[in-house]
Amino acid sequence: MSNATTVSNFLLEGFAEVWELRLLLSTLFLLTYLATLLGNFLIITVTTIDQSLHTPMYYFIRNLSIVDICYISVTVPKACINSFTNNRTISVAGCAMQVFFVVFCASVELILLTVMAQDRYVAVCQPLHYPVIINHQFCVHTTLASLLCSLIMAALLCGNTFRLSFCKSNVISQFFCDMPSLLRLSCSDTFSSQLVLFLSSVGFGATCFTFICLSYVRIFSTVLKFPAKEERGKAFSTCVPHIIVVSVFLSSGFMVYLRQSSSTEIIQNMILSVFYSIVPPFLNPIIYSLRNKQIKKAVEKIILKIYFQKTLIPS
Repeated sequence: MSNATTVSNFLLEGFAEVWELRLLLSTLFLLTYLATLLGNFLIITVTTIDQSLHTPMYYFIRNLSIVDICYISVTVPKACINSFTNNRTISVAGCAMQVFFVVFCASVELILLTVMAQDRYVAVCQPLHYPVIINHQFCVHTTLASLLCSLIMAALLCGNTFRLSFCKSNVISQFFCDMPSLLRLSCSDTFSSQLVLFLSSVGFGATCFTFICLSYVRIFSTVLKFPAKEERGKAFSTCVPHIIVVSVFLSSGFMVYLRQSSSTEIIQNMILSVFYSIVPPFLNPIIYSLRNKQIKKAVEKIILKIYFQKTLIPS
């Protein structure tokens, strides 16, 4: 380990050097963040209030919305505040917390997406066994397992990163703290850390992606046997957006975490990071609410109920 002075804080990369462009991008990110919060809070509220949505599928959708709110809140608010105030500083402890919660939330999200694919597989391919297989116990156990596995993954990778010393530079070429950028700043031997990051990312991500693909291959093979074209079209329109979000999430994450990129590829790294840290939480409410008739009906029911309550209460 080097005897050089270690850094006491880090500097995050800004959205842009030019103030006008930085203001525009920061506003865009802030609006995206607020839209994500609104969409996910709406799903949480509706699936909690409406009794007809107290089913395993909506249980997982509600959990996914909670994770999405936490996931995007770890990075975007801090980045927007830094950009608006032109203060790019983050403490080492704050950076470690960001790394931990990004890994934790991303892991929970991926496990939930995998379980949701399995849920859809059972619903489409084994509908008679659905209440037995996907019961309340299954939902609770898979949720707890996802939290425990993600906690272990986050602790392992965060500890693996911050056991190193950082004495080269304190400028992180990213708008939030991520492990590849931090490993490039370390003056320690990073081979073992990079190996752990590679093996855990590939093993975990590939396993989840394989289960998701197998689930949808079985779903599609069953759907193709449906006699009515409308039923086939409905099933495909429901599954394809889910597959696209998972593919974007994993491919962009793999490209950031596994490729040997240099610190000069700042813009490319930041764009890829947006696709795995901001796009999935933003798109999930659109896929699981705006395209879902039951949720839309529940929203209309709640709005009408609130409206009539206000009109009946005398002013």
